[in-house]
Order: sequence, then structure tokens, then C-alpha cells
Amino acid sequence: MGEAERYREYKRPRHRFRLGQANNAVTALLVFNVVCFMLLFVVQVVYNYFHQSTSVFAASVLPWFRLPAGAQMFTERPWTIITYVFCDASFNLFRVLSNILWLWAFGSFMQQLEGNDKIIPVYLYGAILGGIFFITSAGLLPSYEPYINSTGLLGANTGVLAVASAATTLNPKFKVLPYIRDGIPIYWLFIFFLMIDYVSVVPAPLPYTIAHIGAVVAGGVFVWLLRRGWDGSVWMNKLYNWLSNLLTPKVKKLSYRERERLYYNTHGRTPFSKTTNITQERIDEILDKINQKGYHFLTDEEREILRRASEESE
Repeated sequence: MGEAERYREYKRPRHRFRLGQANNAVTALLVFNVVCFMLLFVVQVVYNYFHQSTSVFAASVLPWFRLPAGAQMFTERPWTIITYVFCDASFNLFRVLSNILWLWAFGSFMQQLEGNDKIIPVYLYGAILGGIFFITSAGLLPSYEPYINSTGLLGANTGVLAVASAATTLNPKFKVLPYIRDGIPIYWLFIFFLMIDYVSVVPAPLPYTIAHIGAVVAGGVFVWLLRRGWDGSVWMNKLYNWLSNLLTPKVKKLSYRERERLYYNTHGRTPFSKTTNITQERIDEILDKINQKGYHFLTDEEREILRRASEESE
């Protein structure tokens, strides 16, 4: 590698991994959800192997990942505001597969509309606001008080709803499924998704429905603020990059003098020299030039060729 190539390699910017930008954010979310589901499934299998019932697993393991309905219990396990949206019990495999399908669909649409770096932040905003709505409504509804310490929120529904809401708000007339009558506007697909989600959540107590409403609001508000110049994904990407780079070895930056020494200071040596091959034809051309114009018309290179030719002949 020559000096110029080394300098260009040095000047090329080094991009660190960003939250959902360097890689496919939709794929990352899908893989992480599946991995968390499989880990919980393995733990449940271990419990069953040692003759522990599913109810024992639900009572002893899931509360560490599930968002509790009670505010006091939440203060003891604040991490559950994030973990609940990546975990789901294996009791309802259909719901898990449904969330994966809808996340892939609306996440891909949002990727086309706004790029890759906002999908995971929107997903997390849906989880956080949906969780806040859930805890607040559970505490305010007197009818839910007997269940407040024994129930909680678990599953990716709120995150998926936020992504679906954001994708639809970005461009409600965005055409999806183009092979069906020249495409279907995304808002029709969103309405269909809301109907399916409502049917699945309506048998549950009211706080679960309110949590899903909060997730839809989170996606819509994110886009509303984005159009007004405030990108809610920026700080989250910066925080993620800072945390992920804490254990990354720092590359020592070259000072100005070090760069000069490495790339420009030749320490007295000639950085580039051209040596002309001496051939008899070339010597004859120079001698003809001397006969026609004189010795003083020779260039420095031609004089050097004559000098070297005379030294070689000696």
C-alpha cells in the first residue's frame, strides 16, 4: 500500500454501530423477540421436567419480566417497563406468531417510508407509554384493585401497535400489497390490524385495552413531533451508541505532528524518483539532437542519460 492509499484509508470515517441503522432494525427486533421467547420456553420446559406445573413457572419466573399492574411493585422492578415487550409466555403461541407477522409487515413499511433508525425507538416508545397507561389505569379503576398485585402486561403488542401507528401516520395513503388491485392503502391494513387486536384484548380487563391505546398514541405522537422538527430517536441512538462503545477499545487519534511524520516527512529521502531505461535508440536520439541544436538544448534528463551511459561504457 502506497503513501496515498494509506492516507485515504486513514481519512476514511469509521462508522460505529447505531441503533438499527447499521443493520436491519426489523430483523433485529424479530430475532430478539424470538430469542427471548425461546429462552422462556426452555426455562418452562426445565420446570416441567422437574414436575413443576405451568402455574408455578408463571408465578415464579414471569413476574421478573412482566410489567406489574401495581405502581408499588413496579418501583421494585422498574426494568420491566422494557423487558415485558420482548418477552411472551409460551401459553399463547398464536399471539407470538401474530405479533411477529405484524411487526415484520408494518416495520418493513416504515423502513421504506422513513428509514431504518427510527423503528426500534418507536417500538420502545410504544412499550413505555403503553406501560404507563396500563399502570395508571389499573391504579385508577376500583374494579381492578383485587387483581393489581397478581397480574401484569406481557408481550410485544404495544411495541407492534406503536410501529403500525407510526407507519400509518407517516403516509396513510401508502400502497401496500401492490398485486391486489394496484395496492391497498396502509390505513386499511392498520384498521384491520386494530380490529384483530381489539377482538383479542377485549375479553381482558380494561387496563389492557388502555395500554394498547397508549401504544397507538405513542406512534402517532412520534410522527407528529418528527414533522415539527423534533426527532425522538436521536437521543436514544446516541445513548445506545455510548453504552455499546463503553467496552470498545479506543483508537488513538494521531496528532498533527504524527500525521506529518507518517504521511509527509520523508526524512531526507526522495519520495518518488523516475529512472529512465538507457537504450541505444535513446542515446542515438540524444546524439542527433546535439548535432542539430547543440548540447545546451538538452534537458536535465537527457544529460543524465548521457552521463550514465558514459559511466556504464567505462
